[in-house]
Amino acid sequence: MNQASDLPLALLPGPQGQAVRAQAIATAGSLQAALEQGLLPRRLDLSLSEALVLGLLKQGVSKYLAIFGHGSTDLGEVLRIYTEAGVTQVYNFRNEVEMAHAGTALAWAWGEPCAVVTSIGPGALQAMAGSLAAASNGVGLYHIYGDETTWGEGYNMQQLPKPQQHLYGQMTALMGQSYVLHTPQALRDALRRGTQCVHHPVKPGPFYLLLPINTQPQVVHGLHLDALPEALRAPRTEVADGSALQQAAQVLRRHARIVMKVGGGGRAFAGPLRALAESCGAAVVLSPGSTGALPDAHPQNMHVGGSKGSISGNHAMSNATLLLAIGTRAVCQSDCSGIGYPKVEQVININADLADLAHYNHTLALQGDIGAVVAQLLAALAAVPDAQAQARAQWLEACAASKAAWKGFLRERQATPPLFDEVWQRPVLTQPVAIKTVCDFAREVGAIKFFDAGDVQANGFQTVEDDAPGQTYTESGASYMGFATCAVTAAGMARTHQYPIAFTGDGSFMMNPQALISAVEHGARGTIVVFDNRRMAAISSLQHAQYGRDFRTNDGVAVDYLQLAASVKGVLALWGGEDIASLRDALERAHAHDGLALVHVPVYAGERPEGGLGAYGSWNVGNWCDDVQRRYLATVI
Repeated sequence: MNQASDLPLALLPGPQGQAVRAQAIATAGSLQAALEQGLLPRRLDLSLSEALVLGLLKQGVSKYLAIFGHGSTDLGEVLRIYTEAGVTQVYNFRNEVEMAHAGTALAWAWGEPCAVVTSIGPGALQAMAGSLAAASNGVGLYHIYGDETTWGEGYNMQQLPKPQQHLYGQMTALMGQSYVLHTPQALRDALRRGTQCVHHPVKPGPFYLLLPINTQPQVVHGLHLDALPEALRAPRTEVADGSALQQAAQVLRRHARIVMKVGGGGRAFAGPLRALAESCGAAVVLSPGSTGALPDAHPQNMHVGGSKGSISGNHAMSNATLLLAIGTRAVCQSDCSGIGYPKVEQVININADLADLAHYNHTLALQGDIGAVVAQLLAALAAVPDAQAQARAQWLEACAASKAAWKGFLRERQATPPLFDEVWQRPVLTQPVAIKTVCDFAREVGAIKFFDAGDVQANGFQTVEDDAPGQTYTESGASYMGFATCAVTAAGMARTHQYPIAFTGDGSFMMNPQALISAVEHGARGTIVVFDNRRMAAISSLQHAQYGRDFRTNDGVAVDYLQLAASVKGVLALWGGEDIASLRDALERAHAHDGLALVHVPVYAGERPEGGLGAYGSWNVGNWCDDVQRRYLATVI
């Protein structure tokens, strides 16, 4: 680049200047490098749209998932120019919910920052609905929506038909953190608040930027690029009160029956948590979002616990006298609507979020970064004699017997031969058998497992045998149907290429079948396994358990999923068969395909208990409410 001749063009706010600035950044390799090398002046007149793109570049965001409309044409034009220069990457989609899920997966499983872009109106509402998965699971990314004009010249098409300001901003503010860029000069503040949400060290989430149609092309004069905030980098925090750590160590040494409940916030600290569990002799119970925090075969790993837990996980929860809660939100299904620990007398809670830290009564709160606090607690434990070693050994022996019972039960259910199904009118695989077969295959090929909502999800987190975090992603925060199918698309956008396998039911798959097109369009290589029981089996089983019969949870419409999938060019559609050997063969052929594959597996749905893995806890729902609430009032913690 001829710096002397091109620098005046770089000062122009319009398309010519945008092209020069984009090329300068591409040549230098980054925005910061372009500034340091003098390829860009530090003060510029920029449209709000371009300033936003540059601001997000400073925070590491260069990937955009977009469905453009009349509410985002100016931003779309800037992204076209920057993408053609190789500075940004834009991936187009067909449905905003699908797009939101793919963005969540890209940020969650692959760790890549990104932004979701939609127009105004229905598109923004759909994207916001899909963002519930990110909000519920603590995944940070930007959501950028078009918004109505700021001059109030009359109703804008697709705005909310109500004479009141910032209605989309109000709605998104209820979901998380939101900012309406009514004034373009407020971009600096918006991006500062954005990074505090997206890059929050404890509870990241989606940050909603509302861009009014008329402010996008407005020019911000004299903007200093160094004033645009960088990505937040917060230091780790420890417990400053040494007496609290000493007290926690003494409490841990006094109790023999300790249960350590690890939530999704603990999955990043597998090593320290294992050391703490072994040091204090705790039985470890996992949530659906923390499988792998302790290796599956570890003798102190009691597997998942809660209303859809395991024999061993719920045994530990039901009989412990001390709860060591780590990185958990105490979700209703994870702690049996607050009655999962009937014998617990005291709680030690390690969490950086104050509300979650103080959820239980009788809590000794250790606030801070989980890894740092666990290291402090380990040091404190080393200085306290263990007076309960023998009793604790007996506790772990009892828990080990319960785990052996659970593993034996799993082996029995996972060896169930095909059962005759009324809908299929022939014997088909049960979900425990089929899911186990796919899980084993995923382990062999090193695939990431994504689980969709419903019966597949519940049987899935009871089945998985993870040895490290990140082997399974189950969207249990919002239980959003269709998430797993859409997550596969993120594999085509990620820098690294770990193979994904989506576990989805027929109902969840049909929520976002257009993900097949997006996955092919963006070069995703992966497999979608559709476990088809022609019904909402999770709700059917709940209706049977509560009221003795199901109601309106199925239909009589047959769908040829193979023909549907094969109609999308590039998708390999495979019949999963009705036995393990056929399913294994289909999985191997799918994995060998250089692209997206779909495997269709008919599975049993009925009242025979061997068709599922059962439930082992309580839940405040339906006609169980009175019993659960009565027990809740009598619960000490």
